[in-house]
Amino acid sequence: MSTADRPLDIPAVVRTTATSIGATRWLDELPSLVAGLERDWGIIVGATYPDSTEAFVAEADLADGTPAVLKVLLPRWEGAVHNEITVLRLAGGEGCVRLLAADEARGAMLLERLGRNLSSLRLPIERRHEILCGAASALWRPAPDCGLPTGSTKGSWLIEFITGAWEAMGHPCTQAAIRYAVACARRRIAAHDDRTAVLVHGDVHQWNTLESGDTFKLVDPDGLLTDAEYDLGIIMREDPEELLTEDPRERAHRLAERTGRDPEAIWEWGAVERVSTGLLGLRDGLEEGGRLMLAVADRIAE
Repeated sequence: MSTADRPLDIPAVVRTTATSIGATRWLDELPSLVAGLERDWGIIVGATYPDSTEAFVAEADLADGTPAVLKVLLPRWEGAVHNEITVLRLAGGEGCVRLLAADEARGAMLLERLGRNLSSLRLPIERRHEILCGAASALWRPAPDCGLPTGSTKGSWLIEFITGAWEAMGHPCTQAAIRYAVACARRRIAAHDDRTAVLVHGDVHQWNTLESGDTFKLVDPDGLLTDAEYDLGIIMREDPEELLTEDPRERAHRLAERTGRDPEAIWEWGAVERVSTGLLGLRDGLEEGGRLMLAVADRIAE
């Protein structure tokens, strides 16, 4: 049965997000959009994935029965669809989910279907880091002139977001934490070099890492051209409760040893991402995780 002949199951979080950004027309038109993709790509769309937040994501089957996934992104910010499709095309299924088809105008992608996410496996943190580093490093490659944002551009955006959000939310962490994050971001901006920049995922964490046979692949790439240490900085910000009871520098050195990358660059990107994501979590109602990240940021700044 085509989606045109049955109600479309849109997760409540996706509906709420769409409403909050003024994308009610997108919600209204989504059933007909999905039905059109079914027709044009010769697929049958099945069960919706309930945990999506910024896209409609559902199981799909190709005409020959091959399992796939249909993803239709919310029109949240300009360039998001283009950047994600660009990353997946450049990756060619290495490190990231394989792209089977794409329609940038409709914000749609047809992807290979992967297995469980890393979070659900509840593995020890060292094993998780091994998996995350392996998936990220499989993606890293030169990609000059691909049009993706640079690490310098992202660093400038992060500074603007951190300072603006901190003021708007009434200073939810110390000023020292903000100053340190901004200083780290400025150092990463200054260190950017187009000649050595590589393609990075930009959001390497365990919920974006899915089983692919006996290995793992990443989904939902942001896409940047920068130093590979950026992806490792994302790993630095995660599991903040661990960093409240151990020397945070040790994690940066372990990640550097595992990947052959610069521990100081990993540390600095981690400091920036920890504060920006902590503030974002508080803004978006993810209180516990946001406050834990900012508590680590305060501890480091001290």
